[in-house]
Amino acid sequence: MYRAYEHLLFKEVARSDVPEHIAVIMDGNRRYANRVGKLANYGHVRGASVTEKVIEWSYEVGVKQLTVYAFSTENFNRSADEKQKLFELIGLKFDELCQDERTHKRKINIRAIGDLQKLPSGLRCSIKEAERCTANYDQFYLNIAIAYGGRQDIIQAVRKIAEKIDEGQLDPEDITEGTIADHLYPVAGDPVPNVDLIIRTGGDERVSNFLPWQTCGNECATYFCAPFWPEFRKIDFLRSIRIYQERLIEKELAILKRNAIFLRTLEKRDAEMPHSYPVNRIRVI
Repeated sequence: MYRAYEHLLFKEVARSDVPEHIAVIMDGNRRYANRVGKLANYGHVRGASVTEKVIEWSYEVGVKQLTVYAFSTENFNRSADEKQKLFELIGLKFDELCQDERTHKRKINIRAIGDLQKLPSGLRCSIKEAERCTANYDQFYLNIAIAYGGRQDIIQAVRKIAEKIDEGQLDPEDITEGTIADHLYPVAGDPVPNVDLIIRTGGDERVSNFLPWQTCGNECATYFCAPFWPEFRKIDFLRSIRIYQERLIEKELAILKRNAIFLRTLEKRDAEMPHSYPVNRIRVI
């Protein structure tokens, strides 16, 4: 029954536009581990396997960019043991992505976004190698937010812009939204584009300082769901895309309604306005 429903959902979402950029807050690993009586690292390992599946599902359905929130700046407050094991796991996954033939066959461009200097040297090396070996790919972008904070991202962008102004490379009058976007992570290469759909698992309905510039300004669709990240299924993923598509339909209907009201207003005003000249005296030149 599950497979049949999954197949039905996939066919349904495939008939309409899919989001180009999905961002995911992978919440609930530790709570899942606690519920099943395991240590936190067990939840992180199970969650990492789900992340691999979501990459697969995103590529399969036609998404162009996927950004996953792997480690926030607030996560540095966790215990040293948990951070060490989590960094080792993330480094391992970067290595596996670099070696996976699917990465190269599908031309997946892997990028890390965040204050990477705060990370252990071994993890930084794994990130650098994954970015290097996929730098020329452009069919699918996988952005991994690690040591990332949205406010921090905007602050570092403002600092870089201020440096350019101070050095005479940029005029303050020329600063636009695009200028700020161009200085957000990753600074080297194309910036992370606007988000079309943001997904959060674990039951909380908040975006936790994640990509504020790319989400709030774009009025992206949001999908909050109860399952912890290790329990996230393909049908949950497909339901989130259906929410995005329903949002598109609502926007289109709202535009049609506004246009209809505007036309009726014009027609009414035209009907009430007296004509100064007979119709047959009006010429088109």
